[in-house]
Amino acid sequence: MIVCIAPIYAPAGAQRIIMDVKTVCLGMLDAGEASGYDLKKHFESTFAHFFAAGYGSIYPALSSLAEAGLVDCEEIPQEGKPDRKVYKITAAGHQHLLDALTQPAPSHKVRSEFLATMCFAHLMTPEQIEAVLESRIKDIDRYMSMFHEFETTCMEEWPDGMRFVCGFGKAMTEAMQKYIEENKHMLTQQTAASRSASG
Repeated sequence: MIVCIAPIYAPAGAQRIIMDVKTVCLGMLDAGEASGYDLKKHFESTFAHFFAAGYGSIYPALSSLAEAGLVDCEEIPQEGKPDRKVYKITAAGHQHLLDALTQPAPSHKVRSEFLATMCFAHLMTPEQIEAVLESRIKDIDRYMSMFHEFETTCMEEWPDGMRFVCGFGKAMTEAMQKYIEENKHMLTQQTAASRSASG
């Protein structure tokens, strides 16, 4: 199978922003101080549909930000538990965040195990394909429930940018659901044709 690859070009003269975990943490902390656990909850809720991060990347990011003087860390004693570390953005951190937000061309990347798997659907059985699609639909349903919860509980209090991102995520998820429903027959037909050709 030969795959044609079209190059993607950035706009002429555009600078590319790397909105990494550290920068996103600064943005979250700009709204108020928080612990690593608090930030993880944000990554698992309002950021879940577009920017995943776990403890393995959050805590190293916070340590790096603290070493650079972009956040302050206060250790709060807890009875019977390790001290709770609460992070607060500094003036230097706020300026660093503003500088990052001036970049005109942030990347928009998609890394999908689902799509990578579907590239090789011709090697799968109909049952395997159906199982993968069913799992994807269940994930889509979970995301749609999350968007609905945001809309009915807290979205009115969000700044315009967060409402835009939520709406963008909902639109992308609805489009994904519609595309799968309207085109999943392509996968089963392709599998049947491949089996027929192989005898």
